[in-house]
Amino acid sequence: MPVQKILLYPHPVLKKVCRPVAGIDTEICALITDLIDTMHAGPGSVGVAAPQIGVTLRVCVVDVSANRLGKENNHGLLVMLNPEITGRDGAAVMREGCMSVPDYTGDVERVTEITVRFTDGDGVPQELAASGFEAVAIQHEMDHLDGVLFLDRIASLKTGLFRRKNYR
Repeated sequence: MPVQKILLYPHPVLKKVCRPVAGIDTEICALITDLIDTMHAGPGSVGVAAPQIGVTLRVCVVDVSANRLGKENNHGLLVMLNPEITGRDGAAVMREGCMSVPDYTGDVERVTEITVRFTDGDGVPQELAASGFEAVAIQHEMDHLDGVLFLDRIASLKTGLFRRKNYR
């Protein structure tokens, strides 16, 4: 499937709460493929959520395995339909970026260990524990499903938002 165009902030779709996926059909399978292809095409991308490509369904993909921060601790490619965090622990501030906000990064406080329940791309219910960078990436993508951008989580736009020098 083709790589999709990423919607940029302040596009109104990025602020919408997404609808749950009722079941897996050819449309959902095509959406999953588009998300994976778009993630792989994005410079330094470790995840993409459906609203970033204009689809208001609760679907996102995450894969931190090629990133230096996630290389040692990851579950590979995660396709998540209707994800829900069921457990949380720890906290840390990390610098985040987003393909929908390409010119900025920001310091965001996130939980460092999560348990997440979701349906995978084959329709199989899953539950897994993620930590570190992978946990942060999952939370970032899940935020998109609720119309939340990393900009909304920065404690101070004056001290916690930074112009990106280059986009990788």
